[in-house]
Amino acid sequence: MAYLYPALGAEDGPLPISQVTTYGVSLIFFFYGLRLSPTKLKAGLKDWRLHVVVQAGTFLLFPLVVYGAYLLLPSFDNPMLWVGIFYVAALPSTVSSSVVMVSIAGGNIPSAIFNASISSLIGVFMTPFWMSLFLSTSAAGDMDLTQIFFKLLLQVVLPVTLGILLHHRFGQWAEKHKARLKLFDQSIILLIVYASFCDSFAQNLFDTLSTWHLGLLGLSMVALFFVVFALLQGLSKLLGFTRENTITAVFCGSKKSLVHGTVMSKVIFPGVASLGIILLPLMLYHALQLIIASILAQRFSRQQVVETAIP
Repeated sequence: MAYLYPALGAEDGPLPISQVTTYGVSLIFFFYGLRLSPTKLKAGLKDWRLHVVVQAGTFLLFPLVVYGAYLLLPSFDNPMLWVGIFYVAALPSTVSSSVVMVSIAGGNIPSAIFNASISSLIGVFMTPFWMSLFLSTSAAGDMDLTQIFFKLLLQVVLPVTLGILLHHRFGQWAEKHKARLKLFDQSIILLIVYASFCDSFAQNLFDTLSTWHLGLLGLSMVALFFVVFALLQGLSKLLGFTRENTITAVFCGSKKSLVHGTVMSKVIFPGVASLGIILLPLMLYHALQLIIASILAQRFSRQQVVETAIP
C-alpha cells in the first residue's frame, strides 16, 4: 500500500496517522502496564543469575556484537541501514513469542515470563541510551537525547506506571480483553509501519536499495541471531545452568521485539523521513527469528523426549 499510494500516509498526507499513532503508542504502554502484576514481578526476582544473563544478552551482547561488526565490516551505501541494524540490537526482547518458544523447548516458563516483561521496562531507558551513543559516533548524525527522554516520559514511562498502579483495579479486565487489546496494538503498529514506509517511498529513499542489499541484510540478521544464541549458550554452560534455565536464557536473550521497536521509533526518530529504512532490519530480524527459533525450539523439545526415554 505504501509503495502504491505513498502520498496517502505520508507526513503531509490527508490522513491524520501521525496523531492517531502518537496517542496509540501511549495507550499500548498503558494497557501493557495494566497487565503487569507487581506481585509476580517481585516473585520472579529469585533466579537472579538467569535474569542477569538474559538482560546482558539483550542489552549488552547485541549492541557490542553489532558495533564490532560496524567497525570491522564495509559500510552500506545508505548509513541508515546501520542505524536500523543497531536499533535492532538496542531493543528489548519479545514477550509472547519468547514465552511460547521457551514453552515448546521445555524451558523455565515463569522465568521466561519475568524476563520478557522486565526487558520491556528496561528497554524504555536502554534503547534510547544505546541509540544516542551509536548516532554520536556514526555517519548518520546525532540525536537530541533530552527531548527524546522527555517524550519517553510522557508517552511510555507515565502510561506504563499509571497502568501498573491501576493493575489491582483493572488488571483482570485487561486480561479478559487481551485479545481485543492485542488487535488494537497490532492496528497501531500497522499504521506506524505504513506511515513510515509512505514517507520513505514518497522521498524515493528505497531507490538506493537493490536485491543484493536486501539479501545481504537478511543474511546479516541470521548471522546476528546465531552469534548471540551461541554466546548465550556458552555463557549458560560456563555458569552451570540447568537445561531449563539454559533454554530460557538463549530464547529470551536472542529475541527482539517488533512491537516495542515500532512504537518506540515514533518517539526516538520523530519526523525522520527514512524511518522505513531504519525499521527494515527489524522487520527482517523479527520474521527470521520466529522461523529459526521455532525450528530450534522443536529440536530442543525432541532432545528432551529422547533424554527422558533413555534410562
